[in-house]
Order: sequence, then C-alpha cells, then structure tokens
Amino acid sequence: MELSWFKKGTIYQIYPRSFNDSNADGIGDLRGIIEKLDYLQSLNVDILWLSPIFSSPNDDNGYDISDYCAIMPEFGNMSDFEELLQKTHDKGMRLILDLVANHCSDEHMWFEEAKKSKDNPYRDYFHWKKPSAEGGPPNNWKSFFGGSAWEYDSASGEYYLHLFTKKQPDLNWENPKVREEIYNAMKFWLDKGVDGFRMDVIPLISKREGYPDAPDVGFRKIIENVYANGPRLHEFLKEMNTTVISHYDAFSLAEGVGINYENASLYIDYDRKELDMLYHFDILECTIVNGKFEEASSFDLPHMKSIFKRWRDAVHKKGWLANAMGNHDFARMVSRFGNDDKYWSQSAKMLLIMQATQNGTLNIYQGDEIGMTNITLDTIDEVRDVQSLNFYKENLETRKYSNESAFKMINKEGRDNARTPIQWNNEKHAGFSSKTPWLKVNPNYKEINVAKQNSDPDSILNFYRNLLKIRKQHDVFVYGDFEELDFDNPNLYMYKKTYGHKKIKVLLNFSTLIHDVNSNEGAEALINNYDDLIIDNGCIKLQPYQGVILEL
Repeated sequence: MELSWFKKGTIYQIYPRSFNDSNADGIGDLRGIIEKLDYLQSLNVDILWLSPIFSSPNDDNGYDISDYCAIMPEFGNMSDFEELLQKTHDKGMRLILDLVANHCSDEHMWFEEAKKSKDNPYRDYFHWKKPSAEGGPPNNWKSFFGGSAWEYDSASGEYYLHLFTKKQPDLNWENPKVREEIYNAMKFWLDKGVDGFRMDVIPLISKREGYPDAPDVGFRKIIENVYANGPRLHEFLKEMNTTVISHYDAFSLAEGVGINYENASLYIDYDRKELDMLYHFDILECTIVNGKFEEASSFDLPHMKSIFKRWRDAVHKKGWLANAMGNHDFARMVSRFGNDDKYWSQSAKMLLIMQATQNGTLNIYQGDEIGMTNITLDTIDEVRDVQSLNFYKENLETRKYSNESAFKMINKEGRDNARTPIQWNNEKHAGFSSKTPWLKVNPNYKEINVAKQNSDPDSILNFYRNLLKIRKQHDVFVYGDFEELDFDNPNLYMYKKTYGHKKIKVLLNFSTLIHDVNSNEGAEALINNYDDLIIDNGCIKLQPYQGVILEL
C-alpha cells in the first residue's frame, strides 16, 4: 500500500460563509480563516478543504460558479487567497479547493453566450433539448432540489438540463472544449500551489445517450442508475488525471454521490489512475430511505456497521476512502448519530473515536470539534438553504404534508443545521461577527463555544486535539486490518485492529444503558471518553456512550 501524505492526514472542511467574519458584514471570509489558522493548527488537522470560494451569485451558496478563476467578492480577493494559502503551508498544513465541474451558474459567461442563439459557439457547452411530443420537458428527470431537471428557454424554444437548481445548468462534458476549460481552471489553482480538489458530484458529469426516462425505482436508485456512472465517465476521469492531477503533488477527493461499494473500485483502484480517494454517502444517508426530508428511518447500529464493513472489504488494499459523518449537506453529526441532550459530550467524543479508527482519511466538518448541534428555526423566513426552501414551496403546491410537518422535516434534516455560524465564544453573535450573520446563530452558543471548551481539559475540543495527535502516532488507526466483534449487537460496536505488531481494541456503546464486555486481555486504555474504565469480575462496564481504545 502506498502511504501517500493525504492518507494518514485529517481533513477539516471549512464552509467559509459560516466560519469567521473579519470585516463585519455578517458573512465569513478568507481573512476570517487567516485569523483562525493558529486555532486550526492546534486541532492537529493536516488538510483544509474550502467549500467554493469562486465568483458566484450564490443561488446555492457558491456551488453555482460564474467564474472559476476569480474569488467571490464577499470572501475577499486573490491576494487574500494567496496569503491564506502561503500561511496555511507555513503552518505545515495543506489546502484543497472544492471543484464544481458538473455545472456552473446561469450567470457564467458561457451560459449567457449560449442563450443568445442556437449557433453560438458556447451553445454546446450545455445540454439543450427540444420539448417532448406533448410539449413539455424532454424527459421525466427530477432535480435533486425538487421539480423538473429541465428549464424552458422561451427565446430558443428549447429546454436546458439542470440536475440542481435552474440557475445551475449542467455542463456538456461530451464537448472537448468544456473539458479543456475545466482542466485549465484546475491548473490555474494548482499552479498557485493548492494541494488538490474535492470534486463536487463528479460521478454525474457523463450523461446517458438519448437522455432516457428514469424508471420509477426511487430517487436514490435513479441517481445511481440514470444520473451517475455515465458511459464516458471513466474516460473523462482518466483524461483529467493524465492531463492535470498527475503533473502535481496533489490529490483528488471525489464526492461519491451515486457510487456504491460494487463500482467504487472503478473510481479509486490504484491501477486505474483516475481518482485518489472518495467518500461515499452510505453512512451520511444511513437514516434516509429515499429522500432527505420525506422518508427517514431510525438509526440502526448494525446497519451502520454493515456499511463500514462492505466498503472496507470493497476497496481493501486496492483503493482509498475518506471517512465522513458530517458535512455542509447534512444535519449535525451528534444530533443524528449521537445524543445531543444528556450525553452530548460523551456521544460526540465516542463518534470521533469511531471515525478516527476506521480505515481511511478522517474528515471533520467545522464545528463538530466542539459538538455543535442542530438548530431549531422558528419560521420559514429564517431558512436559507435552497433545498429546504424548494421542498417547502413544492409541498405548498402538493399539500402532501401539513405546513407544520414539512417545517419539522426541514428542522430535522435541513442543510442549514450544518451551516449556522461557528460558535467562537459567548459574546453577541457567538463571536462570529459584530453584525447580524447571514444565517441565524444557534441559541445554545453560550454553552457550546470554542472559548469555553478551550480552557476545559475535559471538553470535546481538547478531546479532538488529543485523539488526532495520538492518531498521527499510530498507523494501526488508519491502516489496520479489522476483526469485528459481536457484529449483530444493536447497542455496541466493537472491533480489533492489527497493523504489523500493533494491536488495538475499540469498544463503543451507542446506548444510554451500561453494558458488560468481557475483558481478559489485560489491556490498557489508550483513549477513553470517561474519566475511569470500570472493570468488575473480568468485565468492562461500558457506560452510556462510552468509547474506549485499548492497546493490546
């Protein structure tokens, strides 16, 4: 196994808009990140991932790009970015950018030109189709954010494809000029010294010939079988690697929407030379049946275990995964998988133990290191996420749910949960800004904030710092072979890991009950999220949400 620098590292995702505001406009910015580099370094993370910072009208908070080689003015300018990059490197960390290559903004020059006429040279940068025989959209494809994936252009009498919002037209990767444009943008940033890219919805870039209707098999299967994994996808990824990535000391991290454990090797097998790493969505979506808001299931620990195992077996010694349990597109980790009430601190620490001992590169989302929780928004006027707003608007038309029920779903699973400003201290606006932020601050900021936890040796924050430091010292955390223990237990997740002569045992209690675990190995606790390890008559008494790493 090639021990590349990014494999053992820890990635910290920054959502710039919500990280730190340096100029008192209520919006986080690049200089705000620069101000917090010492803090980030103190976490013992290795790689900073910035969600999009490029010019954008912000229909989807920067994932609708109007210029791939310019900085969004709200975030600063190019000199701010260059200073951020240099200082990040000076502190021994690396920086990757969020590449959005499947679509751009309808305010990008390419699309503005494409709308002018069918003969415009930019017309073929996008997917245009005539209306169906019935006069409607060309097919039945639905947008990820609700409604049809086709938008009618009255000037030309044709529809254009947008798998996301109508202001995010999909790029036509069949056109070699489009690919060249994207590759040139990548080189622009790599030449500045960035260390790689997280590639947004990259499995969607190759569309199926003829745009066939999607079968009625549920949206998740439609993503896998219709939108993702298109016929020329791997050709494009090989070309991207050969043309760009392979010429730099940089890596590519694929967002794995539509990728399953059966086809993952096609993306990340070392011999294929396509992508370096991917993080899949099976863990993030393990409580979602078919759609983020509408069909949720309760958390099931054996199901989560089976997901980890399937993926581990699928890529074992052939490819590399990132471990992500939270990001900007999902509700807060501790609120979804832990206990954000009585056992808030214990469960947040336990979840990190689990993540940090899964094989692969650890991904942390901003705020998880202090156990930030979901927020309860009071009215639809406080919602900022376009996905949530579209769901609410569509429900007003269909009346499938009561307004109250629809809003409860938004509060439970909506993306704004993860996007509330970082809670730096207990001062006004949680120390994020001196002005009212773009999105409501979670009211619990007076109890959950960086300043309070920084001075508390038993805090979630200092637990993260210590565990990430220890993880760097023990390759068994990252590369070890797994031996599952009591796999079907609905409350406990337990396993042994071996790498060379090093062995550890991980014990995780996902319940509010005390559980006895046989312990006759004479092991010592390397990590424990409780003050004590209670052993009685040869049994470890695992306390509610206790997590322990034993050295064997």
